[in-house]
Amino acid sequence: MQKLFNQCPACGGQLVITECKCPACQLQMRGEFQSGQLSNLSDEALTFIKVFLSARGNLTEVERVLGISYPTIRNKLDEINSILNRNNETIIIPEKTSGNTAEKKATSAEDVRKDILQQVSDGRLSPAEAAQKLKDLKG
Repeated sequence: MQKLFNQCPACGGQLVITECKCPACQLQMRGEFQSGQLSNLSDEALTFIKVFLSARGNLTEVERVLGISYPTIRNKLDEINSILNRNNETIIIPEKTSGNTAEKKATSAEDVRKDILQQVSDGRLSPAEAAQKLKDLKG
């Protein structure tokens, strides 16, 4: 089965899924359906996520399996987060402090943009990579 795509191959516009069919019972559903957030990820990003989850987040194991460095892993995680959060959603990240869970400041699209620019300034991200991330963030 072919991977679901969400952009028109002719003009690049956003596609709308209008029909689903069950091959087992032939049930057909028509309407307008949204694809999941993961459909926006490349095959490379999905492979990275599979390895990351298989390693249970152990970055040393991810480094070993994929043959990439820690900074590359961080960049890939930032890139995936950027793609998944490009709808300007805010995210509350729990922060552990002395046994209590406090809420860290919500991360908005503007905060993500600032973080990308800071990564360029720190030399952790190339201008070309930053441009792509900012483009992806824009959606």
